[in-house]
Amino acid sequence: MASVRLVAPEPRIVPWLGSQLVQPDQVVDVPDDQVAAYTCQPAVWELVGEPKKAPTISAARRGSKED
Repeated sequence: MASVRLVAPEPRIVPWLGSQLVQPDQVVDVPDDQVAAYTCQPAVWELVGEPKKAPTISAARRGSKED
């Protein structure tokens, strides 16, 4: 999950969050795969918590022990 803050001056109803009413300066968590839909509106949303990066196959292999 990533965190975004509503920077717009008025509350917004956010359908992707179950039609939740978000107040100005309120921080909400959004699914990682939907972050771009918020960050592409810089006059409305500000990213405050980076999405978690899924581990890559090579990163997962680095943790494995080879014989």
